Amino acid sequence: MGPGPLSARVAALCDEVGGRLGPQARNQVSAVRRRLDEPLRVAIAGRLKAGKSTLVNALIGRRVAPTEVGECTRIVTQFRYGTADRVDVIRRDGGRASLPLDTAGMIPQRLGVPRSEIAYVDVTLTSDHLRDLTVLDTPGLASTNTSVSAGARQFLFEDGSGPFDDDIDDDSANAIAGAEAIIYVFTQSVRDDDLQALEAFRSVSARLAGNPINSLGLFNKVDKLVGGVADPWPVVGPLAADQARVLRRVVSEVVPTVGLLAETTEAGRLTAADCEALRVLARLPHAQRVVLLASVDLFTSRECPVPAAQRERLLRLLDLYGIGFAIAQFAARPDLSSGELVRLLFLASGFPRLRQTLDQAFRWRTDAIKAGWALSSLDKTAGHTERAADREVLRDAIERLLQQPDYHRLRLLEAAQQVSAGAVELPAELEQELIRLALADDARWILGLPAGEPPQLRDAALAAATRWRVFAVAGASPSQARVAQVAHRGFYLLAQRLRGDGTGAAA
Repeated sequence: MGPGPLSARVAALCDEVGGRLGPQARNQVSAVRRRLDEPLRVAIAGRLKAGKSTLVNALIGRRVAPTEVGECTRIVTQFRYGTADRVDVIRRDGGRASLPLDTAGMIPQRLGVPRSEIAYVDVTLTSDHLRDLTVLDTPGLASTNTSVSAGARQFLFEDGSGPFDDDIDDDSANAIAGAEAIIYVFTQSVRDDDLQALEAFRSVSARLAGNPINSLGLFNKVDKLVGGVADPWPVVGPLAADQARVLRRVVSEVVPTVGLLAETTEAGRLTAADCEALRVLARLPHAQRVVLLASVDLFTSRECPVPAAQRERLLRLLDLYGIGFAIAQFAARPDLSSGELVRLLFLASGFPRLRQTLDQAFRWRTDAIKAGWALSSLDKTAGHTERAADREVLRDAIERLLQQPDYHRLRLLEAAQQVSAGAVELPAELEQELIRLALADDARWILGLPAGEPPQLRDAALAAATRWRVFAVAGASPSQARVAQVAHRGFYLLAQRLRGDGTGAAA
């Protein structure tokens, strides 16, 4: 996926000014230019055993990331699209050691390079899921504030402490720093050091650091909340809503999932033989099924037409909840096809909502996130360059670009970041209105008029612009007034677009 319209103009700016800069600034601008052509980079963060690697496998559509703690789970691993499957161990000195995937199609547990020499692992795969998304699997966070290397502590935390595993090093931290969005995986409930860890990851992410706009909470393993084969979703709804309230200043949304079901279905791991075994179990008398599904030990040890080895495999693929769900589907519909069962299991995993959220929340924002990050990087280059001429060229080009009406979207994102992170307090209704304006392109949704026609939408946008202008001058604090002026112009530009195209969607 190439750059969107906003980042394409920043790329053109880089091309325009590159030849007029000194060698140091030119190299930095070239690096920014290259990043604009890359997919959105999403870092997966969370505690040890939270199910991060399982989520990674579901996201990339293949079981490649090891899910058991081992050598490669303590190092940042980057998954990106390539024309061939390949594992490269990137050394700290810049060298590469190439490895094949193992016989199971996974990253080898042994990387063949001393861990002290490894910066990160770079995995290229032919998965279409990675064409517009690069995934960073980060080392698991320890359960307590253990020590880390002095350089990593300084890089990640101002006070030099943090809840990171003691094997995270500076190179891993710098790999995380390339992320433009973060998914934080947790189970049960969020603790204080979870919040601290999420803040730390956000502090080293790219353009949208320090706010919830580019951060998503993943409430994983929700089937464990009730245990066995019981339906967790009636319990999960209220709990996820509670966690969303706790995390509202650090993530944009909390999405509950059953990660194991997502990995099994998205990676195509459930075979015809597995489905047939489940069908056999579904034909057993109800009382016998109840006893089998009462615990893992009973499921694997009781006499049963399905061999114990096959039952153990089903547990690895689905766990008790997934097995019970699948058996219930076959019991209700004996003629159910294997493909339809996989679809139902996928729905039961909660993963479709995560996919939809990623598409709507992260991929839709890719253009603005990357354009904003690039402009911020160019501005930083201008501030650090020793040549006054380079400074002038860069800042003049940036200012001209930001004067274009389309780039007001970046100012809206910045205002929404400040408000959603709590740096600027607004009345709840205005806060939600601003965030909708900054994060969506559907004028009907932004304005709360799902059936609105273009004239009605245009009038509503103008009324919102007026409302924000009045708020800016009628008792708002200076910081609130600055945000209100940005929102006022955003709604005015929305009204102009609606007048121009009559479609009801803001470009």
